[in-house]
Amino acid sequence: MRLRLSSLSLLALAAASALAAQQVPTAPISEQTLKEVTRELSSDAYEGRAPGTAGEEKTVSYLAKRFAAAGLTPGNKGSWFQDVPLVELTAHDVTPLVFKGAGAPLSLRYGPQMVVGSHRIAPREQVKDSPVVFVGYGVNAPEKGWNDYAGVDVRGKTVLILINDPDWRTPTVGGTFNGRAMTYYGRWTYKFEEAARQGAAAALIVHQTEPAAYGWNVVQSSWTGAQQVADAANGHADQSAAIGWIQYDQAKALFAREKLDFDQLAAAASRKGFRAVPLKGVTASVSFDETVRKHMSRNVVGVLPGTTRPDDYVLYSAHWDHLGRCEAAPGGDDICNGAIDNASGTAALVALAEANAKAGPAARSQVFVAVTGEESGLLGSEYYAANPLYPLTRTVGGVNMDALSLAGPAKNVVVVGKGKSELDAYLDAALKAQGRYASDEPTPEKGFYYRSDHFSLAKRGVPMIYFDAGDDLVSGGKAAGAAAAKDYEEHRYHGPKDEYDPNWNWAGTVRDVQLYYSIGRALAESDAWPNWVAGDEFRAIRDRSRAAAR
Repeated sequence: MRLRLSSLSLLALAAASALAAQQVPTAPISEQTLKEVTRELSSDAYEGRAPGTAGEEKTVSYLAKRFAAAGLTPGNKGSWFQDVPLVELTAHDVTPLVFKGAGAPLSLRYGPQMVVGSHRIAPREQVKDSPVVFVGYGVNAPEKGWNDYAGVDVRGKTVLILINDPDWRTPTVGGTFNGRAMTYYGRWTYKFEEAARQGAAAALIVHQTEPAAYGWNVVQSSWTGAQQVADAANGHADQSAAIGWIQYDQAKALFAREKLDFDQLAAAASRKGFRAVPLKGVTASVSFDETVRKHMSRNVVGVLPGTTRPDDYVLYSAHWDHLGRCEAAPGGDDICNGAIDNASGTAALVALAEANAKAGPAARSQVFVAVTGEESGLLGSEYYAANPLYPLTRTVGGVNMDALSLAGPAKNVVVVGKGKSELDAYLDAALKAQGRYASDEPTPEKGFYYRSDHFSLAKRGVPMIYFDAGDDLVSGGKAAGAAAAKDYEEHRYHGPKDEYDPNWNWAGTVRDVQLYYSIGRALAESDAWPNWVAGDEFRAIRDRSRAAAR
């Protein structure tokens, strides 16, 4: 990310100086509110807050009441809710995924060895005797001169795809795919989108823990059970019939049966000029039934109208949903409560609404959006961004909160996408007031920038800032920070153990939420229009948006 930092525009530097020279907006953040909302939303009574369940009804009702009590007004023409049409798809009677070739068939079991589903809205999907092609990283990026699908027709075929970018092993940032830092081409969402554009009948990502940034347990808990997709007039008929993941060891075994070295081919796929490799004579078959249930989920929206510039908007976002009931832990607990992910961020949204309302209206309007469907692919924020209640051309910028840290106070914050926009200047000033500092992501290969709701707004040009709690803890430094992150990822993330703990230390969380307040309030009181830095992927979109608003 340092390359981006060196290209910060003069405007960004001027904004930083101007903001640092004035009082950074502050207001008390209620620790009690953070505790109450997190504890409530992550209780078993909410059943993991899956969209389209009784848990959703309780969640959105509770949030509307908290927004009203905080002092907001309904954000959608008198309603607290924005309807988001979704479809719940639950795969069942899944057959083994069977690869046939020269040797004995290789049969993979659903759950422990592979997961599979579909975005198509249909009662049954079947892939039968589909020729298999290894397409490397499955990237088609004309602007980079890279096309893993060049010279091969995969229509009706099954493609095997590597996770992350071709250069994820590079220790530094920069290069064709930004080196160690993941680009959108590395995300699983992109892999499946491109495979569908190429006409693949099935798309299977080979799971490896390091480049995926999580273990197989996360894949299994996230991809089994009910899945949410956006409703569509065509029923997503243009998507692949089957999408999913297979275990790395199973992919190696498949290739070995065909006298191919998987690791060798994966290494070749990281070099420009790689050409897809058909597995001659190998076919894949899998089928499953799907229970289809259309339903209306909801974003919860409240607004604090502005005084002198009410038609300019500052956005605060967090996702209220989680996985609902999931694979049971030893002992039988099958509720993924999502206390940290993301009852904590939703609690921060409520606390920020309270703090801003108590401070009184700002010059600009402030919009608070608790979105649905983040865990299913940013569905709620994507719907809001495509159907904004407040024009994106008049949305100044905003902050997004996802999975706050309860590891204790930190000396820093880790900025996801550091150096991308002029909002960094606002964060830097707020950090300076707290005697803290901003850090680059220690694991940019995990692609967090493309994994939370700010991305839905960012890709449409709206500058959004998103940071994680610091990894340099006041007590224990970076070693303690790394240990806390590892413990959460391995034992709690997307599992039944992400539960509320009455012994959590909230001191650091309160300080982090105070930063979000300072940034949002500074934007709301100013007349500035922060932009992406020169050369950023979203700069041209923002420039067009601003030109249209003038």
